[in-house]
Amino acid sequence: MRRLAVFLAFLLSAFSLAHASTLSDVKARGKLLCGVNPGLQGFAAQAADGAWAGFDVDFCKAVAAAVLGDAAKVEFVPLNAVERFDKLKSGAVDVLARNTTWTMQRETGAAIRFAGVSYHDGQGFIVKKLLGVTSALNLTGASICFLSGTTTKDNVEDFFREKQMAFTPVMFDNITDLVKAFDAAKCDTYTADMSQLYAIRLKLTNPDDSIVLPDVISKEPLGPAVRQGDEQWFNIVRWTLFALIDAEEMGVSSAGVDAMKTESAKPDVRRLLGLEGTFGADMGLDPDWAARAIKAVGNYGEIFDRNLGKASPLLIERGLNALWNAGGILYAPPVR
Repeated sequence: MRRLAVFLAFLLSAFSLAHASTLSDVKARGKLLCGVNPGLQGFAAQAADGAWAGFDVDFCKAVAAAVLGDAAKVEFVPLNAVERFDKLKSGAVDVLARNTTWTMQRETGAAIRFAGVSYHDGQGFIVKKLLGVTSALNLTGASICFLSGTTTKDNVEDFFREKQMAFTPVMFDNITDLVKAFDAAKCDTYTADMSQLYAIRLKLTNPDDSIVLPDVISKEPLGPAVRQGDEQWFNIVRWTLFALIDAEEMGVSSAGVDAMKTESAKPDVRRLLGLEGTFGADMGLDPDWAARAIKAVGNYGEIFDRNLGKASPLLIERGLNALWNAGGILYAPPVR
């Protein structure tokens, strides 16, 4: 009997996990819990009035608009690099949108799933101009600042071992202390994703005294992540990302959504905007889910330009993050 009771308890637990619904939790709560960077200009940063802005912030607003009908129904939870995965797995956040690299170990070992690639990045280095360094190959023997809980140290170890170079690691648990240390020349260089380096440079006392080296030593596919075990929620987050990318390719903008819903005869636009098919219903949403997301924050190109690109202080070129038919590799499956 005891074995039977244990077995039944196991089945009940497995059944509960299999039927856990993040969508239901979010709707009952009335807001989306989004894990973001504590403060990285361009991706997620909080203003003096408490308002959050950034590339990852806008993505979470898009999910909130799709699911709850209101982009403002988001609570942003600042997470450091060490705690982010545990907070996601524990349910402290519904989605992690924190410039996080998609790796095999994180997906198979940490029980999380990446919904897709929202930003194609690569790891690089920033140095003071006074060092006279023009390439990462000149950094042998350098002291390097690292942020704990990231893949940056592993990447540098691989790169330096291959080049038979040596370095001294200087570890930090938070980005604020790390930036202060680099600014005070307590390490020769700081290494991170290239997008972060451009943002960090603007925080230095004298930004023009430092340069980002041209070398890229890794590929860093950044994207939003969710817990494993809830396919419905995974699909919602994944297809919100894809819808924003597809919208740019189709020319559907935040200002033009309403007009295209009434005027466009293109089948792909009509499917995206909920005029044909059951794509929203298949995920537990209404037909206007994608239209609301696009209207709230714009398509991928609008989000990029506003936070990272030509309309932002960072002035980052689209590069790999341009659409596949415009010189980049950004590509999303079709809504069909």
